Amino acid sequence: MRTLVTGATGVVGTEVVDRLRADPSCPGPLTRVARRASDAELTAWDIGSEPPPRELSGHWDVIVHTAASTRWTMSRAEALAANVEPLRAVLALADGDTHVVHVSTAYVGGSRASADLRGADFDGYRNGYEWSKAACESLVREEHGGPLTIVRPPLIVGRRDNGRIARFSGPYTIIHALVSGLAAVVVGDPDGYAEISPVDDVAEAVAAAALAPPPASPRVEVVAGGGGSLRLSAMIGITCRTLNEVRARHGVAPVDQPPFVPTETWNRFYLPLAERYLSPFQHHAVRLLAMFQSYTSMSSPFEPTRTVRDPAAVMETAVRHWASRRPRLALAAPNPWTLLTS
Repeated sequence: MRTLVTGATGVVGTEVVDRLRADPSCPGPLTRVARRASDAELTAWDIGSEPPPRELSGHWDVIVHTAASTRWTMSRAEALAANVEPLRAVLALADGDTHVVHVSTAYVGGSRASADLRGADFDGYRNGYEWSKAACESLVREEHGGPLTIVRPPLIVGRRDNGRIARFSGPYTIIHALVSGLAAVVVGDPDGYAEISPVDDVAEAVAAAALAPPPASPRVEVVAGGGGSLRLSAMIGITCRTLNEVRARHGVAPVDQPPFVPTETWNRFYLPLAERYLSPFQHHAVRLLAMFQSYTSMSSPFEPTRTVRDPAAVMETAVRHWASRRPRLALAAPNPWTLLTS
């Protein structure tokens, strides 16, 4: 069996490759693709921007497509170039017998925003990343006539056992903001659902799909906590408590857990003041953190096909690992908001 993994050095791709290599039921060669070749066995391909290397020609039994840009600040044009066009290029390598395992996001199936955060460019989706992943799902269903599995994870954090992750992104922005003082408040519903998954749970779903017999019809796997997922108040509480345990061991003063402010109250009263009086850097941080509102305050959880167990322990382990790898940030003195005065 000939298997191709794109994004092989990314957050999900790294874990998928490790699982496939460790599984004795994975026969045949495994080809890893990334934008840059960091080792001799890695095939370099800037997907969508240049033709595929010659060694990627021929029949593929399985193509696992994990490569993607997860930036929430992408414009429509950037999202097309970063996610949609690369998928189109990858599909050109597949034939009618190739099982395509496509990593999407659970939020393409969730509630859309009542109003776009960045205008009307995203057809009601909350940002360019989410919109592009929805467009990718439509593309792969329309253009690939062979077996298809779509895996939809929520926000991804580090491994369940040790918190390891290839890159700190997504939810780790919240951790950094809490310890730095940039998150003066937490905007959202304290009782809202905050879906997370350890990266190894996601990789397990992807690798299992790649090793399973190709499905007769398109299959969707949703990795989520469902009714057992964290509430926003629990996520913030776990994060602050774990950070403060680390800080206490080093004799550093604790960080304060910021208060919760309902989204409507924030947008109506506080945001106009923030836009007027905060520094440009603080204002940028506010806009970035605002993008988490609809992801960490969902009114109902996802319905998983693969349930994330004990997300509280997962979050605690993720915070501890982040703190161990970013000690200067984890132990720094918070720099609270200051108002600009004329």
